[in-house]
Amino acid sequence: LFLLFLFPSKSVTMLVLFETAVGFALFKLKASGSLDEMDMDSQFATPELANKAIKLKSFQKFGDITDALAAATAMTEGKLSKGLKSFLKNNIVSKDIQAQLAVPEAKLGQAIKEKLGIQCIHGSAVAELMRGVRSQIQSLISGLTESDMTAMTLGLAHSLSRYKLKFSPDKVDTMIVQAIALLDDLDKELNTYVMRVREWYGWHFPELSALISDHTAFVRTIIKVGDRKNFASTDLSDILPEEVEEKIKNDAPKSIGTEIAEEDLDHIKELATQVLEISEYRQQLFEYLKNRMTAIAPNLTLMVGELVGARLIAHAGSLLNLAKYPASTVQILGAEKALFRALKTKHDTPKYGHLYHASVVGQSTQKNKGKMSRVLAAKTSLVARVDALADDSDTNIGLAMRAKVEARLRQLEGDRVYKMGNKGVSVGPSTVEFNTPVKTYNDATDSTLETPKSKKKSKKSKDEDDDDNSASKPSSEKKKKKKKDKKKRTAEEAGSDDTPKKKKKKSKKKD
Repeated sequence: LFLLFLFPSKSVTMLVLFETAVGFALFKLKASGSLDEMDMDSQFATPELANKAIKLKSFQKFGDITDALAAATAMTEGKLSKGLKSFLKNNIVSKDIQAQLAVPEAKLGQAIKEKLGIQCIHGSAVAELMRGVRSQIQSLISGLTESDMTAMTLGLAHSLSRYKLKFSPDKVDTMIVQAIALLDDLDKELNTYVMRVREWYGWHFPELSALISDHTAFVRTIIKVGDRKNFASTDLSDILPEEVEEKIKNDAPKSIGTEIAEEDLDHIKELATQVLEISEYRQQLFEYLKNRMTAIAPNLTLMVGELVGARLIAHAGSLLNLAKYPASTVQILGAEKALFRALKTKHDTPKYGHLYHASVVGQSTQKNKGKMSRVLAAKTSLVARVDALADDSDTNIGLAMRAKVEARLRQLEGDRVYKMGNKGVSVGPSTVEFNTPVKTYNDATDSTLETPKSKKKSKKSKDEDDDDNSASKPSSEKKKKKKKDKKKRTAEEAGSDDTPKKKKKKSKKKD
């Protein structure tokens, strides 16, 4: 809401634009002097003094809360709304009043000057003047009661808050972000507390920690029994199985643990009680998270589950931010450190982040986990957009996408592939069709006679192979030639040595 005040001056009339939750008003300042010289505290100390300082000239009330919200939103963004523009035209521009307009925001004054040509001012003196007008606004506007002013102010504040925060009572994903963060914190605290209880009570009965693996049963046993001497006379059938109870009662008298004081045992029981209470609250929080995920993101819950879906929303900041992400970003959400480390060291980038904990990825083998995470990320990105932007909360799309992902999983794992209907649901098995040609028996290969054509082809192929080998291995042929030349030389030398010996033998025979 805006109030417009007129300030008389020696040469130029001054105007002030004031925002309220009721409407626009135009006032004329009766006091003389500049704004810097005026004492605002004394001018607006009482309603009588305020009416002497300024006078109402024009007032325009908002039609409903929608008009008030539009005016307030434009004011906060530094824009000129349609209602304010028409009000200033009717009261200043059309009457050809030469005046300066004091505005609460510098951006709004710039917008008014550009569109209407009115000179605007803003400063500390203007802020003091508006503070004084706000303190006596009910007395300055006739016919405005305190109840009407309070109701309009409260309604406008709620509407403006919803607009600013994008509030929707049906889709409050902020609760999911807080719930999954608290759930992770509770898990860490529970693990720390349980380990402390096991270590602390282990000084008294160390064998009990190995006999009872369940944390809740271990804590309830300590609370109920206390000292290990009481195991023989305590019934633990409502906590432990019969065989475990019997074994504990047999091992308790023979334990190597030390004796502890009653005060120490009280502190151990108190810590065990806190562990049990935190565990019960953790279960309640998980049920709350499941209900919120089913109400806010039903398709995302069907695709990846409650915990993984909540972690994706928390990591993105909101469901709307998750819907804006592409499938490639959804696939590696939660693995940012590994991604940047891989880019820095030039290694393979990660294939999955939070989606690794989804049931579909967990069911696949190690070699197919990357493929399944890519398929699941593509479908998850689609269902997140449906949950964030669709008007109704129909889960048919989520069921269809889930069926397609499971069909792809069966195909990668070598199981029977199920054909998909129009909505993506499985309607029964279908045979797998291969496009590879069928090979038949060739009767022409029964003949063992070689045709001359085939010989020519074989000779040509041999020659081509020889040429290829000679071109590819010139160095090896040179070595072979050198070896052959050496063998010939040695053979010649051996032959020259053998000839005279043979002649001598023949000559001896003749003699």
